[in-house]
Amino acid sequence: MEIKGEAKLIRIFVGETDLIQHMPVYEKIVQEARKAQLAGATVFKGVMGFGKSSRIHAAKILRLSEDMPMVIEIVDEYEKVEKFLPILHNIFEEANCGGLITIEKAEIIKYVVGNNK
Repeated sequence: MEIKGEAKLIRIFVGETDLIQHMPVYEKIVQEARKAQLAGATVFKGVMGFGKSSRIHAAKILRLSEDMPMVIEIVDEYEKVEKFLPILHNIFEEANCGGLITIEKAEIIKYVVGNNK
């Protein structure tokens, strides 16, 4: 698979404890992205953040938060990203959790698949 030039970046913000059928929402999103044959997905765990409730969640030595922010990033061609949006919508509806989805233009400079070193 080769992707060149302009693409779309989906950035999805959820809480670490958000669940869908006993599975973390971020994990479900990555599994569905794979099923949809998107180019790839990466999950990042935030060290500090707040959302709608304005409650700050932070990873500190003396006070470990139980609901750290999680960010999932997915980059692929415009058409594939557009087809994936209804799947994301369904995940959020079924999980009945909060979250934020952003989409922006991304320019792919290099995309390498395989064991090229």
